[in-house]
Amino acid sequence: MRKLMMAAAFALPMLGGAAMAQDTLKIGYIDPLSGGGASVGEIGLKTFQFLADEVNAKGGILGKKVEIVPLDNKTNPQESLIQAQKAIDSGVRYITQGNGSSVAGALTDFITKYNERNPGKEVLYFNYAAVDPVLTNEKCSFSHFRWDANSDIKMEALTNYMKGTPSIKKIYLINQDYSFGESVRTAARAMLKTKRPDIEIVGDEKHPLLKVTDFAPYIAKIKASGADSVITGNWGQDFALLLKAAADSGLKVNWYTYYAGGTGGPTAIKQGNLNDQVFQVAEGYANIDNKSSMAFEKALRDKYGFSLFYPRAVNEMRMFALAAEKAKSLEPVKVAAALEGMDYEVFNGGKGFMRKDDHQFFQPIYIAQFGELKNKEPFDEEKTGWGWKGVAKIDADKTVLPTTCKMTRP
Repeated sequence: MRKLMMAAAFALPMLGGAAMAQDTLKIGYIDPLSGGGASVGEIGLKTFQFLADEVNAKGGILGKKVEIVPLDNKTNPQESLIQAQKAIDSGVRYITQGNGSSVAGALTDFITKYNERNPGKEVLYFNYAAVDPVLTNEKCSFSHFRWDANSDIKMEALTNYMKGTPSIKKIYLINQDYSFGESVRTAARAMLKTKRPDIEIVGDEKHPLLKVTDFAPYIAKIKASGADSVITGNWGQDFALLLKAAADSGLKVNWYTYYAGGTGGPTAIKQGNLNDQVFQVAEGYANIDNKSSMAFEKALRDKYGFSLFYPRAVNEMRMFALAAEKAKSLEPVKVAAALEGMDYEVFNGGKGFMRKDDHQFFQPIYIAQFGELKNKEPFDEEKTGWGWKGVAKIDADKTVLPTTCKMTRP
């Protein structure tokens, strides 16, 4: 009897821990929390924690409290796989990541193979920012969903805007030397050749990812080329330091970007006095006239002091909750089936949908320029007094590009 009582006493805490685990839905957040990408990764982590708080305030997902589990990958594909295995071993069945398409490619392969080997224990990978087109084309997977527009979709929108800007004569391309940077430069060359064959590409530079500390030599090349405009997919410190070097040298060109709004970017733009000379293509920006997104923006800034850089993360978390409710299950395969083809009113307003064929989300895309706020827009960036102002909007159905995906489904 005494042995039975001791065994029961030992088992009770164990059962309590199991019950607690069952009441929690863990989402593994695999992104850089140290190294050159840490500033971007920390903002992403806090954004997802803010979104988890929003979901939990409404009762969680199917009654389970959402917990974001931070896992530092140092922007390294191999380290990302170690962190993914660690997450899975601890019971995580949903992973989200965004910074680095090289990481995204490695995670897609890893999770796809894991699911093939472990039927009934599947894991889903929610991609909120890695935009290499290959991820929803040749490397597409049932286990992978992307909420950001891929780089070809963004370049299509950006070059359509540039097509109507006759002052552009000479363009310089500068991008990070990995799969995403390669996709940006390749798409830019191809699309400009079709839409504006008169534009001269006077430079095409690649540099190491998150390793350059002084971009002065690169800026000197841009200056010497006579370019009037630059296209770059640089993000994180690679954009902020690039613009800082441009400001230090007095370079005055127009910048057409993917990620100018990232940490340090707005400050560098202001310091360079590039008023209305920096453009960004994105699925949203703070000053869109939409009551609910503006309220969210204000609440996020009040809590953390930074702006919402990832409207797509909001769409991801809210659609995840809807898909689980639709499936009446948190089993990844059932949630995936519910996400496929889902129509959704996006965070910034307008219609979006998750294409079943390749798990690419389509949504309205905006071109915005950064500069002095003159029309009482409520949000500036990084206390510069400058902010984002819309110059073009493309509805979701006008952003659709074909896919070569041949998806295998369970």
